[in-house]
Amino acid sequence: MSWGTELWDQFDNLEKHTQWGIDVLEKYIKFVKERTEIELSYAKQLRNLSKKYQPKKNSKEEEEYRYTSTRAFLATLNEMNDYAGQHEVISENMTSLITAELTRYVQELKQERKSHFHDGRKAQQHIETCWKQLEASKRRFERDCKEADRAQQYFEKMDADINVTKADVEKARQQAQLRHQMAEDSKAEYSSTLQKFNSEQHEHYYTHIPNIFQKIQEMEERRIVRIGESMKTFAEVDRQVIPIIGKCLDEITKAAESVDHKNDSQMVIEAFKSGFEPPGDVDFEDFTQPMKRTVSESSLSNSRGDGKSEPKFGSKSKGKLWPFIKKNKLMSLLTSPHQPPPPPPASASPSAVPNGPQSPKQQKEPLSHRFNEFMTSKPKIHCFRSLKRGLSLKLGAGPEDFSNLPPEQRRKKLQQKVDELNRDIQKEMDSRDALTKMKDVYIKNPQMGDAASVDHRLAELGQNIEKLRLEVQKFEGWLAEVEGRLPARGEQPRRQSGVYEAQNASGVNSCAQDRESSPDGSYTEEQSQETEMKVPATDFDDEFDDEEPLPTIGTCKALYTFEGQNEGTISVAEGEMLYVIEEDKGDGWTRIRRNEDEEGYVPTSYVEVYLDKNAKDVHKPLQKISE
Repeated sequence: MSWGTELWDQFDNLEKHTQWGIDVLEKYIKFVKERTEIELSYAKQLRNLSKKYQPKKNSKEEEEYRYTSTRAFLATLNEMNDYAGQHEVISENMTSLITAELTRYVQELKQERKSHFHDGRKAQQHIETCWKQLEASKRRFERDCKEADRAQQYFEKMDADINVTKADVEKARQQAQLRHQMAEDSKAEYSSTLQKFNSEQHEHYYTHIPNIFQKIQEMEERRIVRIGESMKTFAEVDRQVIPIIGKCLDEITKAAESVDHKNDSQMVIEAFKSGFEPPGDVDFEDFTQPMKRTVSESSLSNSRGDGKSEPKFGSKSKGKLWPFIKKNKLMSLLTSPHQPPPPPPASASPSAVPNGPQSPKQQKEPLSHRFNEFMTSKPKIHCFRSLKRGLSLKLGAGPEDFSNLPPEQRRKKLQQKVDELNRDIQKEMDSRDALTKMKDVYIKNPQMGDAASVDHRLAELGQNIEKLRLEVQKFEGWLAEVEGRLPARGEQPRRQSGVYEAQNASGVNSCAQDRESSPDGSYTEEQSQETEMKVPATDFDDEFDDEEPLPTIGTCKALYTFEGQNEGTISVAEGEMLYVIEEDKGDGWTRIRRNEDEEGYVPTSYVEVYLDKNAKDVHKPLQKISE
């Protein structure tokens, strides 16, 4: 089976067929190229998907991935990332092994095909030229034979005519002989050309064309084999990554099988266990018998005068269990008087007041100003540190001793901090030991370095170690305090409320107990009011000894008498001189101080303010200001 013998006369069809084969090859290259683009796009989308659901560093989401179910999900995301990598490998291998190779092969194939068909056209042109020469020789031989025949007939006619001269007959005879000679020569030439053409034609159809067509056939067969091998490679590239993809899927299955619901439930207990005991039984409230009612929460003077706690049977008692009460509205305590300031007396015109009456529309003040005002609102607070801890929790910055957390959670955080500090100490000690050895080497071999050059670094390391040890001692003290306060499992459950027995009530104990009374360090306003009635005023005042009062920013003179009846306000008499510790923030109130223990808000329109930026000393006596 050879194209040269079977298709010797199908030159044009072979040319069309081979061009179609190249077109098929180019189409397959385009198909593989688009497949690689799909694989790359799919891998990119998988990577973006995995990245989208990865936990953000240093975020709350990262803490949630300690559970087995979320860890399994994280493992799935990581495996999907590897899974996407295998699709990238498929794309790369198809590009290098198929697309690039076939593209180069197509160029070579086109050049080879062009060369073979060029040789075929030359052979065809040669045989056509030989055929034309044969035809020309044949026509010449035919023409010469006809001419010789006419010359012979003319000679015979002249020879038979008696009227023609002998000379004319001789001339006709010579002409006939000449024509016969030319016919013989044409015959010989035609015979030679015919033999040559037959030889060329035989060589063309049995040698040249078969050879050329055989090369074209081999070229086409190589193309077919090559495209088949490429298709096989196409499948092998996929098959090579199947084991790795299988491993990815196996790891996902393994991660799914590692999900432990019991372990996750235990971790929830460890994460949120407060360490408190459940509340005890609620006392029966017998309304059929006359009884001594508990002091109202608004009667602050009675609660401060009586340092002993009394049994409570009122309706407030049963609402003091922190697991069942609403969250503390802490921010509501940090606002200036909620009512708009009263206008000045009608006897004075507004123009007479330097500052003028402010708009009664209340505006929100910055939290820092509300917090400063809250520091001075003693009747509303029974323990400033507890409230400041609650505020820091609201603001997202917990205290250093983790006192905003329940005992069990606080113990874990403190233990983690101690372990972290001990690791830091160990690192510093290792560095110090290494430098000490280096110094010894320098002392023994001065040519290697100056021993004094490491003294400064050794001193720094010693200072760092000492600081870290002090930090460890501080946190260990807090840890010991928490561990000593945690109730034993065998103790009788007691009610968790804002009220504690008076014999244990002190400034420090009150704050410590407050930290146990709520799992998040925040308290309801009712709790604060109820507790403050059981804490002596002297204990509460001690809480503020360490707090620096706000500096004065000027002085003011009361233009009118103002009776401060609302919470946070202060009464002033007309003509009285006072300190200004906070300017009007746009709500119509100015914060003033009479002495270290008396301060509050007054309407801005009731005072004449004299700001002095150099007046920073809160204990500086008032200077006489001329009107």
